[in-house]
Amino acid sequence: MRTEDVLTAVGTGVWRWEGGSQTVTLDARAARLLGLPSPPSSSGTVTLGAAAVRGRVHAVDFVRLQGMAALALTEGRLAEGVLRVVCPAGTVLRSVRVRLRPVGVRTADQPDGRPGVIPPGEARIPGALQVIGTVSEVAPVPEGSDAPSEPDGEADGRALEVVGEWNRSREAFLLDAGRALAEARSTSEVLRVAAALSMPGFTPDGLGVFGVEGDRLAVIGHHGQSPGDEGPFLDMPLDTDYPAAEVVRTGRAIYLPSPDAYRSRFPTTWPLAEPFGRASWAFLPLIVGGRTIGAWMAGFAEPVAFTPDERSVLSTVARMLAQALSRAYVQDSERELADDLQRMMRPADRPAVEGLQLAARYVPTGGGLQVGGDWYDVISLPSGRTAVVVGDVQGHDVRAAGIMAQLRIALRAYAAEGHHPDGVLSRASRFLSGLNRASAGTPGTAADERFATCLYLEIDPRTGTVDVARAGHLDPAIRLPDSAMLVRQTAGGIPLGITADPDYPTTRLVLQPGETMLLCTDGLIETGGHDIESGWERLRQVVAGHPLPEEGLEGLADAVVNAVHGPPSHHTTGPLADRRDDDIALVLLCREGDPLGPAGTVAAPPARRSVLTVAQAEPARIADARHQLGGLLHDWKDGDQADGAVLMLSEMLTNVLVHTDGDALMVAEISGDPGTRLLRVDVTDSSDELPHRRSPGELASSGRGLLLLDTLADAWGVEPRGDGKCTWFELREAGTVHG
Repeated sequence: MRTEDVLTAVGTGVWRWEGGSQTVTLDARAARLLGLPSPPSSSGTVTLGAAAVRGRVHAVDFVRLQGMAALALTEGRLAEGVLRVVCPAGTVLRSVRVRLRPVGVRTADQPDGRPGVIPPGEARIPGALQVIGTVSEVAPVPEGSDAPSEPDGEADGRALEVVGEWNRSREAFLLDAGRALAEARSTSEVLRVAAALSMPGFTPDGLGVFGVEGDRLAVIGHHGQSPGDEGPFLDMPLDTDYPAAEVVRTGRAIYLPSPDAYRSRFPTTWPLAEPFGRASWAFLPLIVGGRTIGAWMAGFAEPVAFTPDERSVLSTVARMLAQALSRAYVQDSERELADDLQRMMRPADRPAVEGLQLAARYVPTGGGLQVGGDWYDVISLPSGRTAVVVGDVQGHDVRAAGIMAQLRIALRAYAAEGHHPDGVLSRASRFLSGLNRASAGTPGTAADERFATCLYLEIDPRTGTVDVARAGHLDPAIRLPDSAMLVRQTAGGIPLGITADPDYPTTRLVLQPGETMLLCTDGLIETGGHDIESGWERLRQVVAGHPLPEEGLEGLADAVVNAVHGPPSHHTTGPLADRRDDDIALVLLCREGDPLGPAGTVAAPPARRSVLTVAQAEPARIADARHQLGGLLHDWKDGDQADGAVLMLSEMLTNVLVHTDGDALMVAEISGDPGTRLLRVDVTDSSDELPHRRSPGELASSGRGLLLLDTLADAWGVEPRGDGKCTWFELREAGTVHG
C-alpha cells in the first residue's frame, strides 16, 4: 500500500516549510484543510508564500505555529499543536492538528548514537533549514463560532487547549517576560528578571545561566542556590559529560523529567546535581543569530513532564533570555569602554594651586558610546602660573574623542614649552590642520576633517591677572562675590584646524579675591532647546540663587550641572523646538581671599566691578562694554534707569573713539545695599581736551552726549588727570533722576 493512499484514507495532508525562501509546499488535502488554492491535480502540489498561510491561520495560532517550528528546529524533534483555520472575514472554519519535524542533520551522530558535537562559536542558520509535517482535521466548527469543538478522547482534549486558561496564562506570561527582559539594561538586571519569572503551572525553583569562555563553560549567574554552590561548575571543559556542556556543543535542548533520567544519561556529573534535591531539569541553548552563546538551566522541585506546551514556553523564554543577554553584553562593553575612554581623556589629577579653588565636571551626551569631543585640562606651568583649557572637537563619535585626546596632549606640550596663550593656540591649530590633511590624504577613505573650539587661559593666583586666548569658543563668565554672574567678552579668533596659521589675540582680565570664573562648552548653554542668550540667562539665575555653600565650588558645580541635566531642566526648556543635547565640560576657578576687608571690621556688601578696554581699532568692543554694564545691572530695581546707564556709557565711549586718538578704559562699579545701591561708571582716555556743552539743532547728528548725562544721571562730571581725563556718572538705585 502506498503512503499517499494511507494519508488519503485518514484524511491527512502533507506540507513542507522552506525556512530560507519562506515558502510553503502543500499537497491537495493540506491545501484544502488550510483553505488555500489546490494544485491542478489531486496528486500534485502547490507552492505558496508563507504570507498565504498567515492569512488563513488565526493570528494567535500563527504565532504558536512559528514557535512550534522553532522548537522542532532547536530540539531536532517532533512538535505538534492545534491551529484554527479562518476565512478571509476572520470566521473560524475548522481546527487542524499540525505535526512538524526538521529536515536535515546538522552534524553526524557519534557511534554511540548521541548527538554530534558542534564546535563552540560555529554559526548555524535555522532559517536555512526545512520542516516537514502533516495536517489533519480535528473537528469542524459551526459557522460563527470562535473556538473549535471538543473532540472525543483524552489526548484530543489536551491538544485542543488553544484558547483555554493555560494558554491565556502562557501568553500573558510571555508578554510580561518579554517586556521585562527587553527593559533590562545590564547583565545583572537580565539575571534578576530571569530569576523572578513565574511560569504558568511549573515555576522553577533554581536557575543557572552558563556562558562560553574559549573551550570552557562559565557560570554567568544563578538563583535558588546558596553562595558558593556554583564552585564545582566553574571552569568546566566543554567536553565534560554535563547537560549544559552538551547543550552548548550541540545547540539542542535537554529535558530530564526525573532523577533517574539524569543519572542514566549523565552518570559522571550526577553526583554534582544530586545534593540540590530537585526532581526535574531543563537545559536549553541560548542562541543569537545562529550562534550558541551559552545555556540556561531551569531546575524544578516538583516533577515536570515537559509536555510540548511546556517545552514551547521554555524554548521561547530561552530565546528571549539569549537576546536580552546579548544586548546586555553589548551595553556592558560599551559602558566599560566609555568609562575607560573618559578616564584616559580627562586629567589624571587636578594640581592643587595655592590661592585658587578648582572644581570641574564632564558629562557625556548619553548616546552611543557616551564619548564626544569636549574636554578640560589644568596645567601647571614652569613660570608658576596655571593654565586652564576648555575645548570642544566637532562631532559626537569615537573619532571626535580620538582627536580630542591628541589635541589635549599637544596643548599640554605647547604650554609646557612656555609659549604665550596666543602661541599655544596657533600651534594647536596648525597641529589639527595637519591631522585633517592626513585624513584627507589617506587612500581608500573619505575625508573627515574636523575643527575644534578652545578657550585657553593662564592665571597668576598672586595678582589675579588672567590672560585669555579664545578660538571660536564661548566667553568666560565671572561670578561676583554677591552671586551675580557676568559674561566677560574677550577677543577671539577662528576655531582650531580651519587654517594652519591663524592669529589669536589675547585679552587680560583681573580676577578679584572672592570672584569665580566659569569656563564651559556649549553643551552647558544650549542643552534643553536654549540658545546662547536664554542659556546664559538660565545659568545666571542658578548662580544668583546659589551662594557658595560650605563645600565650596563642588556644590556650585553640582547645582549648575543639575540645572541642565537634572529634574529642573525639564521645566526650563528653551525657545528652540528641538532639544540639543551635547557633552558638557565645566571648570570653576575661585580666587581665594576675603573681599570684605580684614577680620573684625564691619562687613559691607561686596561691590560689583567690571573693567574693559576699548581700543581705537576695535569699535565693536563698545557693544561688549554695553553687555558688561547690562550684566552688572541685571537685577537693578528700575529697568529704565539701567537702560539709561547703558545708553550713557555707549555715548561716552563713542566720544572717546571719535574725538581722540587713544583708547578708552571703562570701569563700572556697584556698591551698597540692594534697593539703595550706587552705580559709578568711569571712562578714561589719554586726551587732555575737555568736552564742551553744545546746543545742537534738530537735524544735528552729534553734540548731545553731555545733555544725555545731565538728563539721565544723578551726578556726572569730567576730571582732568595727568595723562588725560576721566568722564564719570553716578546713579542711585532709588534716587530721583534730574530733569
